[in-house]
Amino acid sequence: MNEPTLRGSATSYEPQAIEAKWQARWVEWGTNAVDLDAAKRPFYNLMMFPYPSAEGLHVGNLFAFTGADVYGRFQRLRGFDVFEPIGFDAFGIHSENFALKVGSHPADLIPKNIENFRRQLRSFGGMFDWDHELSTTDPAYYKWTQWLFLQLFKAGKAYKKRAAVNWCPSCKTVLANEQVEGGVCERCRTPVEQRALEQWFFRITDYADRLLAHLDDRTKMDWSETTTTAQRNWIGKSDGAELGFRVSSEHDIRVFTTRPDTLFGATFLVLAPEHSLVDALTTSEARATVEAYRQAAKAKDLVARKIGDREKTGVFTGATAINPATGTPIPVWIADYVLMEYGTGAIMAVPGHDERDLAFARTYGLPVIRVLADPEEDAATPIQSANIGGPSHHLVNSGQFDGRSVADAREAIVRWLEQDGIGRGVVQYRLYDWCISRQRYWGPPIPIIYCDDCGAVPVPEEDLPVLLPRIEDFKPDDSGVSPLARHEAWYFVPCPTCGKQSRRETDVSDTFLDSAWYFLRYTSTDLSDRAFDTERVRRWLPVASYIGGNEHAVLHLLYSRFVTMVLHDQGIVPFEEPFTRFRAHGLIVKDGAKMSKSRGNVVIPDEYIQAWGADTFRLYLMFLGPFQSGGDFRDSGISGPRRFLDKVWDLVGQSISEDACGEIQKRDLAKWHRTVKKVTEDFEGLSYNTAIAALMEMLNTLREAHCSERRIVEEMVVLLAPLAPHFAEECWERLGHETSIFETNWPTWDERLMVEDEVDVVIQVNGKTRGKVSVSVGADKSEVTAAARAEEGVARHLDGKTIRKVIFVPNRLMNFVVG
Repeated sequence: MNEPTLRGSATSYEPQAIEAKWQARWVEWGTNAVDLDAAKRPFYNLMMFPYPSAEGLHVGNLFAFTGADVYGRFQRLRGFDVFEPIGFDAFGIHSENFALKVGSHPADLIPKNIENFRRQLRSFGGMFDWDHELSTTDPAYYKWTQWLFLQLFKAGKAYKKRAAVNWCPSCKTVLANEQVEGGVCERCRTPVEQRALEQWFFRITDYADRLLAHLDDRTKMDWSETTTTAQRNWIGKSDGAELGFRVSSEHDIRVFTTRPDTLFGATFLVLAPEHSLVDALTTSEARATVEAYRQAAKAKDLVARKIGDREKTGVFTGATAINPATGTPIPVWIADYVLMEYGTGAIMAVPGHDERDLAFARTYGLPVIRVLADPEEDAATPIQSANIGGPSHHLVNSGQFDGRSVADAREAIVRWLEQDGIGRGVVQYRLYDWCISRQRYWGPPIPIIYCDDCGAVPVPEEDLPVLLPRIEDFKPDDSGVSPLARHEAWYFVPCPTCGKQSRRETDVSDTFLDSAWYFLRYTSTDLSDRAFDTERVRRWLPVASYIGGNEHAVLHLLYSRFVTMVLHDQGIVPFEEPFTRFRAHGLIVKDGAKMSKSRGNVVIPDEYIQAWGADTFRLYLMFLGPFQSGGDFRDSGISGPRRFLDKVWDLVGQSISEDACGEIQKRDLAKWHRTVKKVTEDFEGLSYNTAIAALMEMLNTLREAHCSERRIVEEMVVLLAPLAPHFAEECWERLGHETSIFETNWPTWDERLMVEDEVDVVIQVNGKTRGKVSVSVGADKSEVTAAARAEEGVARHLDGKTIRKVIFVPNRLMNFVVG
């Protein structure tokens, strides 16, 4: 095949020509492809597939992808068969809204965006196996997303119910709680409303225990601590008690509390406005006020209702309930900060020991009782602020439990409630079932048909995919019904069971369902008769390394774990956890500020790659700071990595010239072995910035020693290859090799050769460096002093001076203080 002409390749580094050459050659040689059926040492290297926006890849994408690609190339050089696939998460509201904005159709827009993304992904030098590319909008993909829905349906993990949801009146769809920020839609900033709609859910709560337990099992999950902490908090396990507060002979209000030790201090109850008992409990005198409050609560989004520090509001229902511990009647209120989706939709309020309850009680003049006291307090000590209690606290005003510690009383009161049949110890979770319904157009249709006689009937697997029809009027309306319902030719179909005319489900599934299993499909994109090949999945999964953004900690990552567990329980995959190792990458800012179009500080990767080359750009991104923390992108900094590559280029040139030096000196060899070890360990820990720093320092050592020994130079190029793959390939070829550098082996080090016999000690006079002497390791003060006095540059500054003090740091520094 014709390759770009490499102008001046022997004398100057010209990245554009080199990168075009090697990108073409990788395709010609099939360098990045892997035989999924014959690999002897499989290593699945995964990165989060991008949403193909019209703007193209941003620098944050390339920061993440480069870090993951460096790790994959590193593992390949260590002898693994590395599978590094890529695809596009192309369904969803972002694409649909943009298409509406520009007057296009997402089916026309997305392919153009994907083609641009392909160009960018190739240009930065990713080791992608393009033979296994996928797009979630491809019927060959979403056929199996629909198949996955059916597996959960058959397993009893998919159900439909009417539920309160966040509704964006501008986007005309349901929003997840995570998509609401400060009461407005994260996409369009429109105030969000609450609606009750029929929705499809997955029973992720059935897996709460396992999802939580596995987070502590490092044999299953070697994950970033920030990610596992986020998932623990999201699952939100709470040990406590469920008990009843009697209202009448007909009604008990069931309450879950994590603090049964404070039961004697409960002075009122609060119900969610949607609680089923509100109508029955509300007195005629309070009904108008209660109903007005309930209507106002409906207009608020669920996220705004959860904000802990906002002003608490509520109204009295007119009813009272009996505190089962004290026998005292206490008032029943409703308030919008109590939600039906958590616990029982009712709370017992203990204002003496909960700040939220105390604020509410003070606002509405409700009683406050102390039931916890520290050694300096007693039952009558006034409450200035709510105290949740601790190891030093004991119970007061709590009947037979007075004097007990908080921990002891908690267990004792639960036993007492169980003995009297009033309550029981229970475990609850913050996690709630996953709503997958979306009332939009651009997504995979949910494969259910509604028959008046047969009910909800799953589409037979042989009839998949349920194709998303092309309709021009795909703009959603305010009805809460998907635009697909307007397409009668698609909407009305025979019932698969009885043949009677029926109706398709018009909701499409959440894009998080698309991404909850894509890592399985990558292995089998060449197969059309199954979602994934079981033997390939057994060979390649769980994923060896997954790198992505921590913003997906409690959505994509949690949903993927849940789906994998369900498939495992159905005997479809042989593992419970999909990702053995996950690392969250950091974030990039520009000149100390978050990047945004309004600030005009967005880094456009194409511009930098065109100006500096992909390898310089990759090297700079990885040098900005710790990969898992991120860094500050400054235009002035990118020239440093380019100068480094130029120097390596020159070193390679010296190595192949006739006057190349002989063997490396012993002390430099020791440093070389230490460098190989450090770079290897830093790559393993994703500490790319310090690995690059070590390579730069070693290069300076070689240049100072005028050393260009062939073996050392070749290994230097190999160490650099994961970071700057095109550059390394060209250097490798200049060094006389005819195969890809990624067919060679990673350098090794010898611990015995890492120890230096000699060290350089810096000599200062009055704090200013005046020379450097070579001495044996561990040389004492007298030996270094003698060597320093013999050094001409030092002696000149000591002659005729009185040495008042000598500061000595063994193996590093000696400073003469003279007067």
